[in-house]
Formats: sequence, C-alpha cells, structure tokens
Amino acid sequence: MATARSKDAKDKRPTINDIARLSGYSKTAVSFAFNDPTRIGQKTREQILAVAAQIGYIPDPMARNFSLRRHRSIGFLLPQIIHYTLRNPYMMQVIQGIGSVCQKYGYTLTLIPPLNESITEAVRNAAVDGLITIGMKVEMEIVDIMRQRKLPFVTIDGTPSQMMPSVNIDDEAAAYSIMRQVLAEGHRDMVIVSLPDDAFTTGASDDTSVPTLRKRGYERALGEVGLSLESPSVETMVSECTLEDGKHTAHLITKLKTRPTAIVTMSDIVAIGCILYLDEHGYSIPGDISIVGFDNIQESVLVTPRLTTVDQPAADKGYMAAEVLFRMINGEDCEDTRLIIPYRTIIRNSLGPVPERLDETP
Repeated sequence: MATARSKDAKDKRPTINDIARLSGYSKTAVSFAFNDPTRIGQKTREQILAVAAQIGYIPDPMARNFSLRRHRSIGFLLPQIIHYTLRNPYMMQVIQGIGSVCQKYGYTLTLIPPLNESITEAVRNAAVDGLITIGMKVEMEIVDIMRQRKLPFVTIDGTPSQMMPSVNIDDEAAAYSIMRQVLAEGHRDMVIVSLPDDAFTTGASDDTSVPTLRKRGYERALGEVGLSLESPSVETMVSECTLEDGKHTAHLITKLKTRPTAIVTMSDIVAIGCILYLDEHGYSIPGDISIVGFDNIQESVLVTPRLTTVDQPAADKGYMAAEVLFRMINGEDCEDTRLIIPYRTIIRNSLGPVPERLDETP
C-alpha cells in the first residue's frame, strides 16, 4: 500500500496549494506570481517561481484563462472548409499577417472552419477573445451572436459599415482597372472566372459581396466598349480558389465552341492553374490566349509567363485587421475601423494583344 501511495503521490500533478505550502506564501500570492506579478514584490515572485520550478509546476492554461477571463487566442473564422481555405495562397498570406500580430501580443491563432457545416455553430463554440472573418455582412446572424457573446470582431473583404470594423480594397475600382487593361489590348471574346460562394455569402444578399463588386467593375469597363456580362462573347464561370480547380477551369474553356482570346480571373491561383494547363496542352500565352489574375500572390512572378494581376496586399490586410482587433480587446480608442487600403494594377507578360489569327486547336 505504501508503494501504491508513493506512486500516486509521484504521479500527482503539483498545484498552487503545494507551492503555497512549500514557499510559505498564500495561495493568492502564488496566483499573483503567475497571473499578475505587479501585485507582489519582485523578491516574493522569484521565491515562488523557484519553488514552482523545483517541484515541476506548470500552470494549467484553462484554469489560468478562466481566472483572467481571457483565452489568449484570436479566432480566424474560415469561410470554407480547411481543405479549400489552406490551398489558397491568398488566404495563407492573410493568415500570416494575422499570425504576426498575435505573436507580437503573445496570443495564439485559432483557425475556425464551419462546424458541422454551420458557421453559426462555429461562432457559438469558439473559445477565443475576438474573431477575424472573411467577407462578412452586418446583417448576418453570426454578427448578432458575436454581439451577444460580446466578442470583438473585424471582417476582411466584408461589407464596410459603421456597425462593423472592416479592412478592404476598392474591389469594384480594382476590377474596372484590370478589365480596362484587357480591353485596351483589343480583347472582346473572353471568359470571366468568378469566386465561389462561401459560408458567408451563401443564402444571403450578395449585393456587396466581393464577387458582385468585382463583376460591377468588369461590367463598367465592358460597357465602355459596348459590351456587358450578358454579351454572347463574354462567358462567365466559377472556380474554387485552388490550383487544381484552375486547371479544370482551363480544361472546360478549351472545350468551348469559340475559344476566347482572354481569361479574366478573380484569383491568382486559378489563373496560374489555367496557365499551367494551357501550357501543358500546347497553347502559347499570351500568343494564343491572355490570362489575368487578382491578388498578386508570391507565385504570380514564379509562373511563366509572369501573371498580370491586381495587387491587394493580403498579409497587410491580415495585419491591419488583427491590430484593430487587439485595440478593441484592450479597450483602446477605435474611432476609424473602416480601413480601405490601396491596390495596384500590375502589368506583366501573361497579357498581350489579340492574336491576329485564332485557330480552334493549338
């Protein structure tokens, strides 16, 4: 029995009661040493920590967070399942920006995909101190849930509103700018590859969603040359933001009765997938067909030819959104939380003039 008791004692996890008993200080002083050192003297804290180290005490994170009423974690609410989100380099750059700020403040970053296919359930169960979302609108149910939970939140690529902090570019103007470049090269037969619906846009009004705003920009530019999104020479497709889906989209485009002279995508990774597929099947870019993207991910300069695109600094979006969120968490002044950051149209080699002669096969 003595052996069993000694084994139990050896396996037992040290507690603050043990530290208090061995150090001679109160449980309150021990708690302050770990959670609020400013409330005790430096010498007292050093003695308490020395005893804790001697007996192998490690604070229980859950108990500590409960005591502080903080989780010490920021949640990034993913608009799609992880399978798609983490294969999109744009999203990875957003995550990098958020993560760098979390590291600065000593917080972890929790990735939160839709739970049981429900973004609402994910928000209800998120053990975080604040949330950053992609593409959210102020009238959505999850906004009410976050407010009920008193969770600070910021949206990236969402609907700018006085009621919701946001970080955006002017998507309509950016799409107008890139389409004007395409039209200036003489292209009139084209395929526009849109972004898919996600957990925020599905079933909701999409008047201000990113795909809708970009289509408005395209439409405005097309209207200047007597075209529209409904014109017979303008085809519209939708692709998931992955390399594989970009390749599949290019395959579908090659099966069209009339091959377009340009592919205009809302995602660089989709554009890169198109470039790779067409190159593998003998098409010259931009000799046979031009391709433009949107994002300016790092890979856009690694592919051949280099991709003409819109630069929207994803990492900066993540960084700025996280900085705003931490100001909110810390109760600091957040008067201007509707941030519009600049974009650039970057002309590279994947965009060229309309081919003089267009054959139906490469």
